[in-house]
Amino acid sequence: MATDTIGARIKYWRLRRGGMTQTVLAGLAGLSQAYISQVERGRKTIERRATLIGIAAALQVTVADLLDQPGDPTDPIKAGAADTVPAIWAALIEIEEGERRTPNRIGEQLSAEIARTAELRDQANYAAMARELPALLLAAACHDDGGQALAQVGYQTSACLRHLGYRHLARVAAKVALVAAETSEDTAWIGAARFATTQSLPIEAASVASRVASRALVDLQGAAAAPDVRQMLGQLHLSAAFTSAVDGRADDASRHLAEADREASTLGDPIDGAGFNQACFGPTNVKLWEMSIAAELGEYGRVIEVARAIRPDPLRAVIRHQSYWLDLGRALAHSGRNDREALTAFMRAERAAPITFTLNPLAHDSVVAMVHRARDRSMSDDLRILARRVGVDVHA
Repeated sequence: MATDTIGARIKYWRLRRGGMTQTVLAGLAGLSQAYISQVERGRKTIERRATLIGIAAALQVTVADLLDQPGDPTDPIKAGAADTVPAIWAALIEIEEGERRTPNRIGEQLSAEIARTAELRDQANYAAMARELPALLLAAACHDDGGQALAQVGYQTSACLRHLGYRHLARVAAKVALVAAETSEDTAWIGAARFATTQSLPIEAASVASRVASRALVDLQGAAAAPDVRQMLGQLHLSAAFTSAVDGRADDASRHLAEADREASTLGDPIDGAGFNQACFGPTNVKLWEMSIAAELGEYGRVIEVARAIRPDPLRAVIRHQSYWLDLGRALAHSGRNDREALTAFMRAERAAPITFTLNPLAHDSVVAMVHRARDRSMSDDLRILARRVGVDVHA
């Protein structure tokens, strides 16, 4: 598809977003379908920057993507999320300091709002999720249920902040979730909060994260018969496996991966595609983690081998779909001989979760390498557009 006009680029990204219709795009951007149609056909121009920002936000791309101009910093998705982070931080501080507000939501309303943020998490729509979290954290903190609501919202907050690149605050949210889970004496949520802690630690602290996961595994063994707890035990084994691989301990990684696989084989994939706390724990998720661990160990042939045997389709969380396509793309791009297939995989990864793809440094580095190789030949429009998405100036 030609992408030499703003209208053509709008159509390109609309179709890349799962075949989004003009009507849906118009509704999300607050415009009419007829206007979108005329813009895409070149019959009308976009004269107001606010209109361009609205369309970019609806498509989960930057204004720079629509203008095809490097260096434009306008990103309505990431900027909107960043604007909300200070309010999330303030709410976490208020909770840690023990301040308690008057409850302002009844149980059913709070449960519905938690379910809504869980749905946004499934969709990897972390920008929209971030906007809900400040008020939801404070509402959960003053809800009289023994801490279970705050354990859930704290976990969701940690996951959201981590995917937006705020790991230091993700760790604070994980601690809030852990205190609440321990107050409620809910073993499964204690395991979830410990898992969130391991995920929030920086890669430089991989050995610490591995020890945190290992200690949590010991603490949870007493309640290991419960299915929810078993799912979190499996997730903690996966976290320990990955962080062991990062720390250069391949044998420990293999041991934890085998334990996770054993647990998953008796549980099966979650019937609803999510399972407890949307962890997606089961045989499919174990294989996805195996791909990531193999990539971390530089075993790219193994990544491709595992990818040929599975698909992420049974799982509901799109971030797990992105993990599959991202690791496969990295493995295919590694040799430099499969760049066309790698590009297809990266495009699938970007389509699954646009925000996290643009923030992923591993995706950035792989695309940079592909761009450099393409300059010696010819660069496809798809590679040029994807490069712009991760901040690579293809004209340099």
